[in-house]
Amino acid sequence: MKRLLQYLTGYKKECVLGPLFKLLEASFELLVPLVMAAVIDTGIKNRDQGYVVKMCFVLVALGVIGLVCSITAQYFAAKASVGFAAKVRMALFSHIQGLGFSELDREGAPTLITRMTSDINQVQNGMNLTLRLLLRSPFVVFGAMAMAFTIDWKAALIFAGAIPLLAAVVFGVMLWTMPRYKQVQGGLDRVLGKARENLTGVRVVRAFGREERETAEFEAGNNALTRLQVHVGRVSGLMNPVTYILINLATLALVWAGGLRVEEGVITQGQVVALLNYMGQILVELIKLANLIINITKALACANRVADVMDIEPSLQQTGGQAPGEEKEGRGLSVEFDDVSLCYASAGAESLSHITFSVKAGETVGIIGGTGSGKTSLVNLLPRFYDCTGGQVRVGGQPVRDWPIEDLRGQMGVVPQRAQLFTGTIRENLQWGGGGASDAALWQALETAQAKDFVEGKPKGLDEPVAQGGRNFSGGQRQRLTIARALCRRPRLLILDDSASALDFATDLRLRTAIKALPYGQTVFIVSQRASSIRYADKIVVLDDGCAVGVGTHQELLESCEVYREICQSQMEKGGEGA
Repeated sequence: MKRLLQYLTGYKKECVLGPLFKLLEASFELLVPLVMAAVIDTGIKNRDQGYVVKMCFVLVALGVIGLVCSITAQYFAAKASVGFAAKVRMALFSHIQGLGFSELDREGAPTLITRMTSDINQVQNGMNLTLRLLLRSPFVVFGAMAMAFTIDWKAALIFAGAIPLLAAVVFGVMLWTMPRYKQVQGGLDRVLGKARENLTGVRVVRAFGREERETAEFEAGNNALTRLQVHVGRVSGLMNPVTYILINLATLALVWAGGLRVEEGVITQGQVVALLNYMGQILVELIKLANLIINITKALACANRVADVMDIEPSLQQTGGQAPGEEKEGRGLSVEFDDVSLCYASAGAESLSHITFSVKAGETVGIIGGTGSGKTSLVNLLPRFYDCTGGQVRVGGQPVRDWPIEDLRGQMGVVPQRAQLFTGTIRENLQWGGGGASDAALWQALETAQAKDFVEGKPKGLDEPVAQGGRNFSGGQRQRLTIARALCRRPRLLILDDSASALDFATDLRLRTAIKALPYGQTVFIVSQRASSIRYADKIVVLDDGCAVGVGTHQELLESCEVYREICQSQMEKGGEGA
């Protein structure tokens, strides 16, 4: 929680004025029982109607002033809590953006989304309540006890005995519930993760008829979360009845003791009523304090979860190096893999083992292999989505670890396996690649990506709306748009990670031909499971179970690499192109 308090520094004034106005409101509230005692002992006892009316106006004035103070306090508390939550959310989002793929894989999307939404909202509510009530409730409780002592110290001893018992109940429940609320948030993460998994994979679930099983698994997780919440809620729910019992017992004792003191002539009837009002105020404030502590407990648990994410150190550290000036004229970048190995965090075995090959600037490289052979892992090392655990990857003659990450990724255009578009328009999606690209440059990128025809066919052209994830486009159209997005930045190194899998062979051929004809001589990595897509590459790397079992041209590999030969034979008819 301490980690997050730094985001309150811009709201010091609000953090002071909010509680201050609440204390002013509480001060006026503590005067009400004294006014009522005066009404009873003076106005009613002496049948002085004028005095009673005057005191009624005093009560109204105290109420109005208290209301103004309360509204002012709420304004400052809301301003500070909302601003604080906005800063924390922005800082958390920025921190997540700086995390490497290893940390994102380990934490998982569901828990990160929960912490950015539900957890921060809970922290915001806790901060609001803290600023308004954390000082007010204890102030009223101890203020009422102090006022009671000014009336009659012997009767007020009942207050001194009741308050510690009430505090023991409140803090006992708080200490028990705090770790349980953290467990509840963890269960919520798991339930949200299951829901997200089913929503994103709904087609697969239905295709294999797994609806009933997935529903049963979700129900089991949801029921476990419900049972835990009910269990914690029952213990938390004991707080109110137990505090009511203690307060009512204290009230009975106070009435009994007050009656005896009135008979003795030590105090008046109005003062007994004032003591009862103070006891009532203590009851209300302790109930508020109990609920406040429950909410603060939840907020602290959520704040610690947010802080846990903020404390994660990115595995990809920025460097102070300079981008190399190599091959600026030819635009392309050379690439070298020198005995490269990769083992993912918590993985039992290496995903890549001792990969060695080099690529000249401007060459086209094909990466091929079976499912799970490490093709995507290999190209993910180039933009430093992951860092190799052995060997060294060099781009432009310089190790990728020595590149400033922004400069390194700024030289590349990456088209991932999953074609991902964002809500907006086609123009806005393309300008992710090149923010200052003109319409002519956007149309040129679309033409190269073989997407110009269907974009021209849209009613609004470049301004055609794009739904979340590009759901209003087919798989092939999404792939071509993501390729065009990468081309808009005129990258020196273009990575196509199985990005033409939804295209027919003719479109795929036209796409590769158009990319080859681009005038700025970029280096191209093509990851594909189609032998025809990489046949004419300057160099082909064949992967099998994380090892490079062949490096060379198409003809060289047909002669020397059994794995490549089997791939070609399985995809092409005997006597065809792949023979």
